[in-house]
Amino acid sequence: MSDYSIDEFIRQTKQNYSENDYFELETQRILEVNLLDQVWAKAGAMISYNGDIKFEREGILEHGVGRLFKKAMTGEGSALMKATGRGRLYLADQGKKITIFDLDNETITVNGNDLLAFEPSIDWDIKLMKKVAGMVSGGLFNVTLSGSGRVAITSHYEPLTLLVRPGEPVITDLHATVAWSGHLEPNFKTDISFKTLIGRGSGESIQMEFQGEGFIIVQPFEEIYTTGGQG
Repeated sequence: MSDYSIDEFIRQTKQNYSENDYFELETQRILEVNLLDQVWAKAGAMISYNGDIKFEREGILEHGVGRLFKKAMTGEGSALMKATGRGRLYLADQGKKITIFDLDNETITVNGNDLLAFEPSIDWDIKLMKKVAGMVSGGLFNVTLSGSGRVAITSHYEPLTLLVRPGEPVITDLHATVAWSGHLEPNFKTDISFKTLIGRGSGESIQMEFQGEGFIIVQPFEEIYTTGGQG
């Protein structure tokens, strides 16, 4: 068989039917959800499915008035969809690399634009980034996820984990920060840098400073945040 035949291409890229975990990495950029009941996912992230699955936008009062108010403030009113039923669901987000975490009574905070999916057993809440709301537009919210269950996040290219130690604060670029351990609380600061002076945009001068003990996940990409998925 030719290395470039259609049959060889199918052999190398076809879905793996032997996988049956709740969340599986079908590829580094496609998440397979072996759905038995329900999952929350980023709106617009579905690329394919089989079986009997129903998709719904997050209801107006799905998670209570408090979260509804926060979502209105962030402009993120339709970022989540609920998939219910049984079947195989495939999710992706603009070709970004996917990382799965299996939380065990743990907490992680994720930039709202980088959250792909999570199990319904996970408790979550939106945290507004009020201090930078007047500095950059859109996407100024984080989602804190806690409890036990699977969470899938995305990053542009390979993520890097930075360790924060007492007395050794770590500073990151706002647009390159993907997630951090849930007990860390970032402080925001601005800096007039050389990049700002040559006209690369004021957003790049906003930095996040983390102090204490924990970890931060960053990506080698400065992402322009959006305010919700499409379709």
